[in-house]
Amino acid sequence: MFVAPKREVTKRYSVMSRFVLAINPGSTSTKLAHYEDDREVWREELRHRGEVLARFPTVWDQFDFRMNEVLRRLEETTEIPDAVVGIGGLLRPVSGGTYRVNERMLKDARDNIQGSHASNLGCAMVDALARRYGCPGFIVDPVSVDEFEPLARIAGHPLFERKSLSHALNIHATVRIACEDLNVRLEDSRFVVAHLGGGISVAPVRGGKIIDVNDAASGGPFSGDRSGYLPLQQLLDVCFGGVHSETEVRSMIMGRGGLMGYLGTNSLAEAEKRITAGDNHARTVVEAMAYQIAKEIGAMATVLSETIHAVLLTGGMATSTRFIDLIKPRVKFLGPVRIYPGENELRALAQGALRVLSGTEQECVY
Repeated sequence: MFVAPKREVTKRYSVMSRFVLAINPGSTSTKLAHYEDDREVWREELRHRGEVLARFPTVWDQFDFRMNEVLRRLEETTEIPDAVVGIGGLLRPVSGGTYRVNERMLKDARDNIQGSHASNLGCAMVDALARRYGCPGFIVDPVSVDEFEPLARIAGHPLFERKSLSHALNIHATVRIACEDLNVRLEDSRFVVAHLGGGISVAPVRGGKIIDVNDAASGGPFSGDRSGYLPLQQLLDVCFGGVHSETEVRSMIMGRGGLMGYLGTNSLAEAEKRITAGDNHARTVVEAMAYQIAKEIGAMATVLSETIHAVLLTGGMATSTRFIDLIKPRVKFLGPVRIYPGENELRALAQGALRVLSGTEQECVY
């Protein structure tokens, strides 16, 4: 197992400050940021070229490569973090919160217990860096946060169960921000939150809990490269038609679906450039994606069974005013629509660690 070498470093900040190093490994990049309390000191995105990552048979084979890239960046800084915190992957179902990294978590991540994804590397990278600096290591609100109510688990056949896998970190963080903005107590709040990124999660959130959500890898609206809900009988025909392999079918669902399948690009920005240039096919596809998102928001609003405080639109695609303007008219009858563009995950990670370090929140045990 990779072990980061220990290094003698010195603090540069006030003795009353708390310093947190946040790390977020994604499919094609590893994001890093240093926070002094809630102030971001620096941030960097280490991009990993596709041809480089293609050399590694599995996500876990990328670990040493990514760690060495991170350590090269950290050689430029001399601060000792009070904690290292990272994204949590597809672990066992857990409640929302800040978890100290432990051996059980590391084993489950390495076993890809609920699937393989770069986010599974997060806790192992945190563990290596926490050992290097001699400080605690945490994850916050992993993908596998499960706050479902019982009815949300029923899928439609006893062999299947709906699972809670979502962009929980950004959903929880966005709800906290919205509560402050609207002067609403978290425990009294009711929102529908749509995280609009490479994957799309639409969740009814009551009292800060994600009580239902689409699985962005298996359903919901289509996104940049994911197909979302597909007509089931047609999908079965493709699966058993003898033309496509299992690998090809899985790629249609996640990797070659969505915008990629229709337009040959997973980039909303690129699709919008084509629309501006007069591409009517691109216009129809993008409008259909917005239509599906609005439809999912409406469906999830019914779960709350009462007036909501707001619809919250967040994630990378929420930075596009043109795209948001396709969604808002369809959902504004539900309540105010508030936009929180970007994923804000590094800050959310740091804030989770700071809540534990300051004693305002108790750390969870995985």
